[in-house]
Amino acid sequence: MVLDTCALLWWTLEPERLSPVAAGMCDAIPRTGVLISSISLWEVGVKVKRGKLDIGMSYREYFDLVNALGDLTVVPVTERVWRESLELEWEHQDPADRVIVATAKLYDDSLLSADRGILAFYPKARW
Repeated sequence: MVLDTCALLWWTLEPERLSPVAAGMCDAIPRTGVLISSISLWEVGVKVKRGKLDIGMSYREYFDLVNALGDLTVVPVTERVWRESLELEWEHQDPADRVIVATAKLYDDSLLSADRGILAFYPKARW
């Protein structure tokens, strides 16, 4: 399973905000593992630095928290991922969302997201 940025933040910092379905999927992470795109960490870092997101810690501390989770793999944004994000037949303009969907598609994996645009576009997206 791939987590989008919001799902990652809620899973790690505010699990009570997850839907019942999302919470159940996250409960399975110790058995199944989870992927996140490195662009999600970048997105969190940018928002924290600009003061648009308060997570109660610095982005560096948050990165350390995420990296300490043993069941999580941070997937780099490779040329293949960028290419896939450009080739998506989707009008959505947010580059981070496009990269996250492209990552899930390339891994042929489910995607946990509360984003309605993602849910409508990617058939394996759940919330």
